[in-house]
Amino acid sequence: MKTSLDHLPAAKRKELDFVVHTLRDGFAQALSRRTMPRFRTGKILKIILFGSYARGDWVEDPKGRYFSDYDILVVVNHDDLADLDKFWGGPDEILLKELASGERLRTQPNFIVHSLDDVNEQLRLGRYFFTDILRDGIVLFEADGFRFVQPETLSARDAFAETKGYFEKWSVRSQNSRTLSQDARTRGMANDAAFLLHQSAERAYHGLILTLTLYSAKTHRLNLLRDRAEAMDQRLVGIWPSSNKFERQGFDLIRRAYVEARYSDYYEISDDHLAWMDDRISKLQAAFETIAGERLESLRKAAG
Repeated sequence: MKTSLDHLPAAKRKELDFVVHTLRDGFAQALSRRTMPRFRTGKILKIILFGSYARGDWVEDPKGRYFSDYDILVVVNHDDLADLDKFWGGPDEILLKELASGERLRTQPNFIVHSLDDVNEQLRLGRYFFTDILRDGIVLFEADGFRFVQPETLSARDAFAETKGYFEKWSVRSQNSRTLSQDARTRGMANDAAFLLHQSAERAYHGLILTLTLYSAKTHRLNLLRDRAEAMDQRLVGIWPSSNKFERQGFDLIRRAYVEARYSDYYEISDDHLAWMDDRISKLQAAFETIAGERLESLRKAAG
């Protein structure tokens, strides 16, 4: 894999160095509080930059309010260490605070964590997401002696069948959640409606990402899913406009709804915002249908 970041400006290289140190230090602190041997022997084996900053086609568009993120894969030595809540909450919180301050970090870092065995299994299965990382990714940190396997090629027929299954599953789930939300809204159950709209959007994004890459990270963070999907297809940019306070509040409300709409006594949402969110999700679902349809047709032709 590549190791050079020479195509990036010096400020970006400095930011990535800070991200790597934060991930390593935060993981080490999380391990220091564990006593079980399988945790105490935990290691980060690789940290890899992938996506637009690795390829060199990142976007910084202040006028359109679109900025590419740093996409990072962290590879650890066994599956237990990939638990985001147990081992990665600390560094994630630090990175978010640094991003908010803007002193040492001005580009959003999004990271996923997998064991080496898991990544190698995905490569053996020919999953596009991981084979693309192997092809385009740049190693930011690497321990000696740990290799990725040679990736297999997924047949067009198998890719079509798998993609079709993902599209059918997640499209229906997204539509069902939106229908349930509309019912909850008519019954005056505003918080339940907000939670269900979050689920509808989350499922649409998972379905989109799966149909394009055959992989989607296990996360409920809507902003992360939105950013990853938008990086894959620019037609998704603008579905959640942010030109005024009402729109910015709207996305913040749906982003927070997964937890707060269910458990917080302070979460409140107006019917106007619910109507706006429902309209935005209808556009997201339409884009999902279009983009997935194009992908399936391409795979259908390739499969003969």
